[in-house]
Amino acid sequence: MTTTAPAAATEQRALTSGQLPRFIEPALAVGAFAAVAVIMLVLQAFSLPGWLIIAAIVYLLAIGVGSTIVEGRRRATDRVVRGLVTAAFLLALIPLVSTLLTVFIKGMGVLNWQFVTQVGGTTFDPNTLEVVATPGAWQAVVGTLIITGIAALISVPIGILAAVYLVEYAQPNNPLRRTVTFLVDVMTGIPSIVAGLFAFSLFALIVGPKAFSGFSASIALCVLMIPIVIRSTEEMLRLVPADLREASFALGVPRSTTIIKIVLRTAASGIVTGVVLAVARVVGETAPIFIAASFTDSLNVNPFQDPMQTLPVMAYTAYSFPGKDIDASQAQAWGAALLLVILVIIFNLIARIVAMVFAPKTR
Repeated sequence: MTTTAPAAATEQRALTSGQLPRFIEPALAVGAFAAVAVIMLVLQAFSLPGWLIIAAIVYLLAIGVGSTIVEGRRRATDRVVRGLVTAAFLLALIPLVSTLLTVFIKGMGVLNWQFVTQVGGTTFDPNTLEVVATPGAWQAVVGTLIITGIAALISVPIGILAAVYLVEYAQPNNPLRRTVTFLVDVMTGIPSIVAGLFAFSLFALIVGPKAFSGFSASIALCVLMIPIVIRSTEEMLRLVPADLREASFALGVPRSTTIIKIVLRTAASGIVTGVVLAVARVVGETAPIFIAASFTDSLNVNPFQDPMQTLPVMAYTAYSFPGKDIDASQAQAWGAALLLVILVIIFNLIARIVAMVFAPKTR
């Protein structure tokens, strides 16, 4: 009894230890960053990366020591780990915010309704003997929508049906199931340029060396998109409770009807979200489209013949191969990049809206 009482008292004191004020973390953060900035300015050794790193270390040491004295070791560890996680999140956020700000600042100067709806390119004026560059991205917008749309029409049914087979029909030890799963994992990590080379080589064997076309680029995107659709759909189908399937089978409903009416409808939100995110993933690909469809300044709406322009390829070619007016070419590249970012944002918003509409609880 005499040995357990002090231990119980010690444990009670540890559980009922003091607590730092709620404002202590932001106050210490501001104080640490301000103190380090003043010291570095006095020493004339100020640099932004060094200031951020040293101030973060000072803050973590201060909050760790203070919390250990007042609250105990467990809460101090929690506060330090929370600070490390927050610092890692902010560090990962810096390049993302910097990229978006750069694209928006440089792209807004050229982006307008005329730029979006006008076919860009260079024209020769016989009167002045000058080559005039006309800004415009309509041919790239049309090409992007056509190539991505064809890729989605091919990839989505194949991906969903393959996922249904893997989850609903194939047995765990089925050799075909293990082979398909292995191939999907391999295809997920294939570099995009390999998909472009595959599509171009395939169509070069079929139609000859001049095999540049929008359909060839769509096939290259299918190679990248199908494993994403399969993997996302497979995960969504596995989340459907087995009780729903068993209840349907108990009522005498065939397997095919159960899959269509119950399983797919229950997982519709996640499936559609995965499909839209897969489209947003491939819409910004440059290397496979550049190899399979090449690029052009003219408007081409026929995906089965001649090169076709897309927004990522337009941004790459305008920046890497500028015309005589380098500033105009670079401005057009930034405008195409901003259009592409806006298109990806639209796709992500569509995915969120569809997820809310098709969610089982909201239905």
